[in-house]
Amino acid sequence: MLEFKYKTQEEKYEYVAKQHGGYYRHDFTDHAYLYNLYFPPKAVFTHLKDNIQDIVLNYPMAQNALAELIGNFIDQPSERIVVGNGAAEIIKILSGHLAKKLIVPVPSFNEYANAAPVDKVVEFPLEFPSFQLDVDKFAAEAIKENADIAVVVTPNNPTSLLVPKEDLIRLAKKLENHNCMLIIDESFLDFAEDKTNISLEQEIHLYPNVAILKSMSKAYGICGLRIGYLLTANLEFVNLIRDGIHIWNINGFAEEFLRILPQYKQEFEESCKKVIVDRDEFYNKLCSISGMKVFKPDANYIFCRLPDDALSGPEIVKQLFIKHNIYIKDSHGKTQPDADRYLRIASRTEEENCRLINGLKDVMYLKSR
Repeated sequence: MLEFKYKTQEEKYEYVAKQHGGYYRHDFTDHAYLYNLYFPPKAVFTHLKDNIQDIVLNYPMAQNALAELIGNFIDQPSERIVVGNGAAEIIKILSGHLAKKLIVPVPSFNEYANAAPVDKVVEFPLEFPSFQLDVDKFAAEAIKENADIAVVVTPNNPTSLLVPKEDLIRLAKKLENHNCMLIIDESFLDFAEDKTNISLEQEIHLYPNVAILKSMSKAYGICGLRIGYLLTANLEFVNLIRDGIHIWNINGFAEEFLRILPQYKQEFEESCKKVIVDRDEFYNKLCSISGMKVFKPDANYIFCRLPDDALSGPEIVKQLFIKHNIYIKDSHGKTQPDADRYLRIASRTEEENCRLINGLKDVMYLKSR
């Protein structure tokens, strides 16, 4: 058994804070990573276990067949789809290899900027303090910088705020005549209200300069399987991305999950509804904390600004872990004003969310005691 190199809770915090996963091995409540706790159902795990010998001993399928599996599930032609080893694989290709100049609103998911050379990224500040995206200003900046790829995450990470569909359509039209592809990251859209009517997925054929990117890890609760996909009607763009993916980029467990997923559409929809109920109750409880500014969430996590007289975000994250064995994220690594005053907290079960609230209240003002 692996011996972890910590003896105290503080040493455990220092160790965990340097990791990028494997949290389940360390016995704490994870309000940092963003899971759907109600999916997949047990039947999926039973199926994978029952078929483990064939899954392990045989080569998985390659890109064309994988794209068919995704296409069958989202009702799209397979030639419009690229399947990635998580969305992160596709982001690496987009940012690190295809983009001559990439523009992304900030704060946002850091990987888009991190995966690109420094001189190929333009970070566009969101409106402060609302963190709303002004798509007209964003389009103007993209055109001015001669960007060939623009990224919008909706709902955004870490703010959990949605960009309205009509704004995205206007943005796409503004960029179309300037040879700029708009990448819309919809990884958390399944937790938004009325998600079918706010996604561009079923209208993708109308916008040749739009691609939708989706990590399935979050919504489908399968972070360890590593599945993501990109969808666009721009077949030239599809081929450019496929050229950067090796032949067996998805393992057999991920392939088998995609094969059986259509059987569980109803269970998936119900799981998202449960996440939304828990999140909304959590939001109301967070709003009850005096002095806390809580942004109304569209995803399964909540963005908060701490009271001015409370500890900083990084201090609260550390004290919450040491005293209550609960891990959350602060925003000190994000590009935004007052970054150390903000927290991003994943919603979990009602019981776990209540424990988080109590723990947060306990540590927020430790230095004044």
